[in-house]
Amino acid sequence: MGKGDVVGDSGRRNGPRGLAARAGSWSARHRWTAVGGWLLLVVLALAVGSMTGRVDSAGSEERPGESGRVLKILDDAGIVEPAGETVLVQALGGGVNADDPEFRGAVDAVLSAVRGTGEATAVKSPYATKAISADRRSALVRFDLRGDAESAAERIQPVLDAVEKAQRDHRALRIEEFGDASGEKAFDDAFGSDFAQAEYSAVPVALGILLIAFGALVAALLPVALAMTAFLATTGLVAVVSHWMPMNDTANSVMLLVGLAVGVDYCLFYLRREREERAAGRDADTALRIAAATSGRAILVSGVTVIVAMAGMLFTGLAEFQAMGLATLMVVAVAMVGSVTVLPALLSLLGERVEKGRVPFVSRAKRKGNGESRVWRAVLGRVLRRPKLSLALAGGALIAIAAPAVSMNTANLTLDQEFSDSLPIVRAYEHMDKAFPGGPDPAQVVVKADDIDAAPVRGAIARFRDQAVAKGASTGPVTVAFHEKRNLAIVSVPLTGGSDEGKAEKSLTVLRDEVRPETLGTVDGVDAPIGGSVAANKDFNDALGSAIAPVFAFVVVFAFLLMLMSFRSLTVAATSIVLNLLSVGAAYGILTAVFQHGWGAGLVGAEGVGAIVSWLPLFLFVILFGLSMDYHVFVVSRIREARMAGRTTRDAVVHGVVTTAGVVTSAAVIMVAVFAIFGTLSMQSMKQMGVGLAAAVLIDATVIRGVLLPAVMTLLGERNWYLPPWLRWLPDLTHDETAPTPPPATLPAPGLDDRRRHAKV
Repeated sequence: MGKGDVVGDSGRRNGPRGLAARAGSWSARHRWTAVGGWLLLVVLALAVGSMTGRVDSAGSEERPGESGRVLKILDDAGIVEPAGETVLVQALGGGVNADDPEFRGAVDAVLSAVRGTGEATAVKSPYATKAISADRRSALVRFDLRGDAESAAERIQPVLDAVEKAQRDHRALRIEEFGDASGEKAFDDAFGSDFAQAEYSAVPVALGILLIAFGALVAALLPVALAMTAFLATTGLVAVVSHWMPMNDTANSVMLLVGLAVGVDYCLFYLRREREERAAGRDADTALRIAAATSGRAILVSGVTVIVAMAGMLFTGLAEFQAMGLATLMVVAVAMVGSVTVLPALLSLLGERVEKGRVPFVSRAKRKGNGESRVWRAVLGRVLRRPKLSLALAGGALIAIAAPAVSMNTANLTLDQEFSDSLPIVRAYEHMDKAFPGGPDPAQVVVKADDIDAAPVRGAIARFRDQAVAKGASTGPVTVAFHEKRNLAIVSVPLTGGSDEGKAEKSLTVLRDEVRPETLGTVDGVDAPIGGSVAANKDFNDALGSAIAPVFAFVVVFAFLLMLMSFRSLTVAATSIVLNLLSVGAAYGILTAVFQHGWGAGLVGAEGVGAIVSWLPLFLFVILFGLSMDYHVFVVSRIREARMAGRTTRDAVVHGVVTTAGVVTSAAVIMVAVFAIFGTLSMQSMKQMGVGLAAAVLIDATVIRGVLLPAVMTLLGERNWYLPPWLRWLPDLTHDETAPTPPPATLPAPGLDDRRRHAKV
């Protein structure tokens, strides 16, 4: 009887220790109860979620600052603004202007065509509204779409067709449409369908890679089944929770990505360990018990760490981030619970049948392996022969990759940055903005007063209109719409700078800090927040900027404490944080180099747009920090397990890395492939997200886990397990370690003397 069997028998006599081991043992004994309970949870969660329905956040809840107050005032007053549209009529040649019969005929044709659709209301001639450019070569026909603004994009097509016909009939002029409904339709057409396709492609891609990783259909289906049932259950639970914290479609999409990633990872960790123990000659019960006590524990530690990272988004104060944070931490929690309960039950039920559906050639190659990666064993041999050189080269390379992030410029991407000029709607916006700076997207001032008709209030509004132009914040025309019954007035101010975000924000600052205090601010009882797209972007960035430090501090501190308690080592906790931050920094550097400076952008079908979308750095930090911990906990748990079994630190590092390399590589390939799909989408912001995530995961699973981690741990030796006496009062979360002693390592270690050290951990 081998030593491993003795440990297994001892575990049987004394009972499993630790939450993961106890959960796995119970599930294996009550297989049908565990499987039935999981399916019942999924069905009940979906049913309850369907009955309650998901509550999505309103615009006023999503927007912080003054722009959010604008929407709230309008919502409270019951003012529902229709979807506004604008048609540009512009002379292409030199001699034609707005006073010529040909130009007037084109304007009349547009007016007639738009009215003829029956979908438009409040159609206004530019000659009546004075919406004619200073050079009199451009004019704007403005109108609103009938019905609910939310569904206007579904009803805009007849109007677009009518405007297109007017363009065909007047080829000497440029006639283009842009507005709320036409912009949303163009966005949906260009992005909505391929985003959905990317989501649908994620599961088949993951399944295909798992087939190669396991060489058997049943084994490959288990991780996907766990991930998707966890996602479905969480979808129902999120619908219930949304009545307290409203959700949105973005949160749902991120929840799918993260749920698929962690669900597959956790199942891979568990399944690979169970198969490895069975391949080593242990009976099914012992193999499952070992997997529960080791990989199950790693899943719990990793899951809690990921949950902590995702919880960081709750501290932003931004509704969209809070929704993403809550949805993702919920799906991680559900996947984690499923991994340590229903998964061991399924493995116990399936037994040897988990190998059913073997893939020719792939399965034969898998059966010849011994659970270790020969490629990574060869790499590790070179790394550990010269750990200092390996550390210097790999660390220096990652620091060099991260260096461009120092000059990272974050901004809310404009339409032309998001889609370039490939979409007609983008060209229309650019032409309008050039002829009427700020006209397509004006600032919106909502004036609320006790009596909107009072002379002081009316006078202040008039002075505000004049001062906005006089101080250079707008080139006009500044328009006002009064709502006397609700004591409100809505002032539309085209901002000088237009699509140039920097200049437009300066104009907004002039309005808020100079024009408003000197005019509307002099009247008691008047509230006049300033909103609009430029204001919303600025308010969002300001709120995001103030949230970065607390979120970073929360995630790093709590992750450090969790690692400290889980491994009882100050050194392991500190190196974990440093290595994860290094992988995040490298991802930032790649993003900045490719998308801001354009270095190698063509390789990923992108272009240098001069900025990184403002929400991405914080989003990437939280997601990557959480996902990186998956790999780190799994690898370091295996290293510590070997060290506790009596190996030297160096041998434990070798064993831990080479035995986990296969599963870490498989998990990383799946995530890189799924994230890379999002790098193929039309929007630059989605490309940035996909490339950033894919690059970071690839770096993390190769350079960090395969080179830096073993080099650092080998150089530190027994200091890896250092815990100061004054920290020994911390809760001990390491008690799940019940694995058998692994066989001796075979990798040579010339020049290292920590084999001779046998200090207790």
